[in-house]
Amino acid sequence: MIVQYLKMKVMAIKTSIIKPGENLERFLTVHIKKLPEKSILVITSKIISFAQNRLVPVETGERDEKHALTRQEADLYLDPAQSKYDIMLTIKNSLLAVNAGIDQSNADGQYVLWPKNLQQTINQLWQFLREHFQVGQLGIIVTDSKTMPLRWGVTGTAIAHCGFEALISKIGTPDIFGKNLEMTQINVMEAVGIAAVFEMGEGNEQQPLALVSEISQPVRFQDRPPTDTELSDLVIKPEDDVYAPVMMSANWRKGGGQHE
Repeated sequence: MIVQYLKMKVMAIKTSIIKPGENLERFLTVHIKKLPEKSILVITSKIISFAQNRLVPVETGERDEKHALTRQEADLYLDPAQSKYDIMLTIKNSLLAVNAGIDQSNADGQYVLWPKNLQQTINQLWQFLREHFQVGQLGIIVTDSKTMPLRWGVTGTAIAHCGFEALISKIGTPDIFGKNLEMTQINVMEAVGIAAVFEMGEGNEQQPLALVSEISQPVRFQDRPPTDTELSDLVIKPEDDVYAPVMMSANWRKGGGQHE
Protein backbone atom coordinates (compact mmCIF):
# COMPACT_ATOMS: atom_id res chain seq x y z
CA MET A 1 0.00 0.00 0.00
CA ILE A 2 1.17 3.53 -0.83
CA VAL A 3 0.19 6.51 1.30
CA GLN A 4 0.91 9.98 -0.05
CA TYR A 5 1.47 12.89 2.35
CA LEU A 6 1.13 15.96 0.10
CA LYS A 7 4.02 15.12 -2.25
CA MET A 8 5.81 12.58 -0.09
CA LYS A 9 5.07 8.92 -0.79
CA VAL A 10 5.42 6.20 1.85
CA MET A 11 5.19 2.61 0.62
CA ALA A 12 5.26 -0.15 3.23
CA ILE A 13 6.83 -3.41 2.02
CA LYS A 14 5.44 -6.78 3.09
CA THR A 15 8.09 -9.44 3.63
CA SER A 16 8.54 -12.98 4.79
CA ILE A 17 9.33 -13.49 8.48
CA ILE A 18 13.05 -13.08 8.99
CA LYS A 19 14.81 -15.98 10.67
CA PRO A 20 17.38 -15.64 13.45
CA GLY A 21 20.82 -15.24 11.90
CA GLU A 22 19.45 -14.71 8.39
CA ASN A 23 21.63 -12.63 6.07
CA LEU A 24 20.17 -9.13 6.12
CA GLU A 25 21.57 -8.05 2.75
CA ARG A 26 19.98 -11.04 1.06
CA PHE A 27 16.71 -10.51 2.93
CA LEU A 28 16.49 -6.93 1.68
CA THR A 29 17.35 -7.68 -1.94
CA VAL A 30 14.75 -10.46 -2.05
CA HIS A 31 11.98 -8.10 -0.98
CA ILE A 32 13.05 -4.79 -2.54
CA LYS A 33 12.74 -4.55 -6.31
CA LYS A 34 14.03 -1.01 -6.84
CA LEU A 35 15.40 1.93 -4.88
CA PRO A 36 14.73 5.25 -6.67
CA GLU A 37 17.17 8.13 -6.55
CA LYS A 38 16.60 10.49 -3.61
CA SER A 39 14.59 7.90 -1.69
CA ILE A 40 14.91 6.78 1.93
CA LEU A 41 14.62 3.14 2.98
CA VAL A 42 13.19 2.73 6.47
CA ILE A 43 14.02 -0.48 8.34
CA THR A 44 12.61 -1.59 11.67
CA SER A 45 15.36 -2.35 14.17
CA LYS A 46 13.79 -5.71 14.96
CA ILE A 47 14.80 -7.40 11.72
CA ILE A 48 18.37 -6.18 12.24
CA SER A 49 18.29 -7.69 15.73
CA PHE A 50 17.04 -10.99 14.30
CA ALA A 51 19.79 -10.98 11.69
CA GLN A 52 22.34 -10.36 14.46
CA ASN A 53 20.80 -13.04 16.71
CA ARG A 54 20.21 -10.42 19.40
CA LEU A 55 17.64 -12.71 20.98
CA VAL A 56 17.30 -14.11 24.48
CA PRO A 57 14.80 -16.94 25.13
CA VAL A 58 12.02 -16.17 27.58
CA GLU A 59 12.43 -18.67 30.39
CA THR A 60 10.19 -17.70 33.31
CA GLY A 61 8.38 -14.75 31.73
CA GLU A 62 8.42 -13.04 35.10
CA ARG A 63 9.09 -9.33 35.44
CA ASP A 64 12.32 -9.94 37.33
CA GLU A 65 13.74 -11.77 34.33
CA LYS A 66 13.11 -8.83 32.02
CA HIS A 67 14.29 -6.32 34.63
CA ALA A 68 17.63 -8.14 34.95
CA LEU A 69 18.07 -8.07 31.19
CA THR A 70 17.16 -4.39 31.10
CA ARG A 71 19.78 -3.54 33.73
CA GLN A 72 22.33 -5.40 31.63
CA GLU A 73 21.44 -3.55 28.41
CA ALA A 74 20.71 -0.03 29.70
CA ASP A 75 23.30 2.72 29.99
CA LEU A 76 21.22 4.29 32.78
CA TYR A 77 18.01 3.08 34.37
CA LEU A 78 15.41 3.88 37.01
CA ASP A 79 14.25 1.27 39.51
CA PRO A 80 11.02 -0.39 38.29
CA ALA A 81 9.46 0.21 41.71
CA GLN A 82 9.19 3.88 40.70
CA SER A 83 6.71 2.93 37.97
CA LYS A 84 3.07 2.06 38.67
CA TYR A 85 3.36 -0.32 35.70
CA ASP A 86 6.53 -2.02 37.02
CA ILE A 87 8.52 -1.07 33.93
CA MET A 88 11.96 0.50 33.70
CA LEU A 89 12.63 3.90 32.22
CA THR A 90 16.11 3.84 30.71
CA ILE A 91 18.64 5.73 28.65
CA LYS A 92 20.17 3.61 25.91
CA ASN A 93 22.51 4.99 23.23
CA SER A 94 21.53 8.55 24.23
CA LEU A 95 17.82 7.80 23.78
CA LEU A 96 15.13 7.72 26.43
CA ALA A 97 13.52 4.29 26.14
CA VAL A 98 11.32 1.89 28.07
CA ASN A 99 13.20 -1.27 29.13
CA ALA A 100 16.29 -0.32 27.05
CA GLY A 101 14.29 -1.06 23.90
CA ILE A 102 13.82 -4.75 24.78
CA ASP A 103 10.69 -6.06 23.07
CA GLN A 104 8.59 -9.23 23.20
CA SER A 105 6.07 -8.44 20.46
CA ASN A 106 6.46 -10.36 17.19
CA ALA A 107 9.32 -12.17 18.89
CA ASP A 108 8.12 -15.81 19.09
CA GLY A 109 8.89 -16.39 22.77
CA GLN A 110 12.09 -14.36 22.89
CA TYR A 111 13.30 -11.04 24.19
CA VAL A 112 14.53 -8.95 21.26
CA LEU A 113 17.43 -6.66 22.17
CA TRP A 114 18.44 -3.56 20.24
CA PRO A 115 21.02 -4.22 17.50
CA LYS A 116 24.72 -4.10 18.27
CA ASN A 117 27.07 -1.68 16.48
CA LEU A 118 24.06 -0.20 14.74
CA GLN A 119 25.73 2.77 13.06
CA GLN A 120 28.52 0.63 11.62
CA THR A 121 25.95 -1.93 10.48
CA ILE A 122 23.80 0.52 8.53
CA ASN A 123 26.82 2.34 7.10
CA GLN A 124 27.87 -0.95 5.52
CA LEU A 125 24.29 -1.75 4.51
CA TRP A 126 23.91 1.69 2.88
CA GLN A 127 27.04 1.16 0.81
CA PHE A 128 25.90 -2.32 -0.24
CA LEU A 129 22.43 -1.13 -1.31
CA ARG A 130 23.82 1.81 -3.30
CA GLU A 131 26.09 -0.53 -5.22
CA HIS A 132 23.51 -3.31 -5.63
CA PHE A 133 20.74 -1.02 -6.91
CA GLN A 134 23.08 1.41 -8.69
CA VAL A 135 21.65 4.43 -6.90
CA GLY A 136 23.66 7.53 -5.98
CA GLN A 137 21.45 9.43 -3.54
CA LEU A 138 19.95 7.11 -0.95
CA GLY A 139 19.10 7.36 2.72
CA ILE A 140 18.52 4.72 5.38
CA ILE A 141 16.64 5.14 8.66
CA VAL A 142 16.37 2.51 11.38
CA THR A 143 13.25 2.81 13.53
CA ASP A 144 11.62 1.46 16.65
CA SER A 145 8.43 2.28 18.56
CA LYS A 146 8.26 4.90 21.29
CA THR A 147 5.82 6.29 23.79
CA MET A 148 5.20 9.99 24.33
CA PRO A 149 5.09 11.56 27.81
CA LEU A 150 1.56 12.64 28.76
CA ARG A 151 0.04 10.87 25.72
CA TRP A 152 -1.35 7.35 25.29
CA GLY A 153 -0.31 5.36 22.25
CA VAL A 154 2.93 4.66 20.43
CA THR A 155 4.55 6.23 17.38
CA GLY A 156 7.74 5.51 15.54
CA THR A 157 11.14 6.92 16.36
CA ALA A 158 14.39 6.98 14.41
CA ILE A 159 17.37 5.43 16.19
CA ALA A 160 19.96 5.62 13.40
CA HIS A 161 20.44 6.99 9.89
CA CYS A 162 22.85 7.13 6.97
CA GLY A 163 23.11 8.89 3.60
CA PHE A 164 21.60 12.30 4.39
CA GLU A 165 21.83 15.18 6.83
CA ALA A 166 19.63 14.22 9.75
CA LEU A 167 19.46 17.75 11.18
CA ILE A 168 18.73 20.88 9.15
CA SER A 169 19.15 24.19 10.91
CA LYS A 170 16.67 27.00 10.31
CA ILE A 171 18.40 29.29 12.79
CA GLY A 172 18.74 32.79 11.36
CA THR A 173 16.12 32.28 8.66
CA PRO A 174 12.90 34.33 8.74
CA ASP A 175 9.45 33.11 9.70
CA ILE A 176 6.36 34.25 7.75
CA PHE A 177 6.45 37.62 9.53
CA GLY A 178 10.14 38.23 8.93
CA LYS A 179 11.32 37.38 12.45
CA ASN A 180 14.52 35.32 12.41
CA LEU A 181 14.23 31.89 13.98
CA GLU A 182 16.49 31.43 17.00
CA MET A 183 16.35 27.73 17.91
CA THR A 184 14.48 25.84 15.18
CA GLN A 185 16.19 22.79 13.71
CA ILE A 186 14.39 20.14 11.67
CA ASN A 187 15.06 16.53 12.64
CA VAL A 188 14.64 14.95 9.21
CA MET A 189 15.28 11.36 10.28
CA GLU A 190 12.72 11.55 13.09
CA ALA A 191 10.02 13.16 10.94
CA VAL A 192 10.40 10.67 8.08
CA GLY A 193 10.74 7.75 10.48
CA ILE A 194 7.47 8.57 12.26
CA ALA A 195 5.53 8.73 8.98
CA ALA A 196 7.04 5.46 7.78
CA VAL A 197 6.30 3.53 10.99
CA PHE A 198 2.68 4.67 10.89
CA GLU A 199 2.33 3.04 7.48
CA MET A 200 4.41 -0.04 8.40
CA GLY A 201 2.15 -0.78 11.38
CA GLU A 202 2.67 -2.01 14.92
CA GLY A 203 0.91 -5.39 14.93
CA ASN A 204 0.79 -8.35 12.54
CA GLU A 205 1.09 -6.37 9.31
CA GLN A 206 4.47 -8.02 8.57
CA GLN A 207 5.79 -4.85 6.92
CA PRO A 208 9.22 -4.20 8.47
CA LEU A 209 10.34 -2.01 5.57
CA ALA A 210 9.09 1.19 3.99
CA LEU A 211 10.28 3.20 1.01
CA VAL A 212 9.88 6.97 1.26
CA SER A 213 10.18 8.96 -1.96
CA GLU A 214 9.16 12.25 -3.61
CA ILE A 215 9.82 14.12 -0.39
CA SER A 216 8.66 17.72 -0.80
CA GLN A 217 10.82 19.12 1.97
CA PRO A 218 14.49 19.52 1.06
CA VAL A 219 16.59 16.51 2.06
CA ARG A 220 20.35 16.95 1.78
CA PHE A 221 21.65 13.60 0.62
CA GLN A 222 25.30 12.72 1.22
CA ASP A 223 27.72 10.41 -0.55
CA ARG A 224 29.22 9.24 2.75
CA PRO A 225 28.10 8.01 6.17
CA PRO A 226 27.51 10.62 8.89
CA THR A 227 30.61 11.88 10.69
CA ASP A 228 31.11 11.56 14.43
CA THR A 229 30.48 15.31 14.71
CA GLU A 230 27.19 15.06 12.82
CA LEU A 231 26.08 12.20 15.05
CA SER A 232 27.03 14.04 18.24
CA ASP A 233 25.15 17.14 17.03
CA LEU A 234 21.94 15.08 17.21
CA VAL A 235 22.37 14.37 20.91
CA ILE A 236 21.44 16.61 23.84
CA LYS A 237 23.03 15.94 27.21
CA PRO A 238 20.40 15.54 29.95
CA GLU A 239 21.65 18.65 31.77
CA ASP A 240 21.30 20.74 28.57
CA ASP A 241 17.87 19.40 27.62
CA VAL A 242 14.76 21.57 27.90
CA TYR A 243 13.41 18.73 30.06
CA ALA A 244 16.42 18.89 32.39
CA PRO A 245 14.30 19.72 35.47
CA VAL A 246 12.69 16.28 35.09
CA MET A 247 15.68 14.38 33.72
CA MET A 248 18.18 15.60 36.29
CA SER A 249 15.90 15.06 39.29
CA ALA A 250 15.56 11.33 38.56
CA ASN A 251 17.62 8.81 40.53
CA TRP A 252 19.44 7.25 37.57
CA ARG A 253 21.54 4.14 38.12
CA LYS A 254 24.33 2.96 35.86
CA GLY A 255 23.51 -0.13 33.81
CA GLY A 256 25.75 -2.61 32.09
CA GLY A 257 25.23 -1.29 28.55
CA GLN A 258 28.07 0.06 26.48
CA HIS A 259 27.09 3.27 24.73
CA GLU A 260 27.64 2.94 20.97
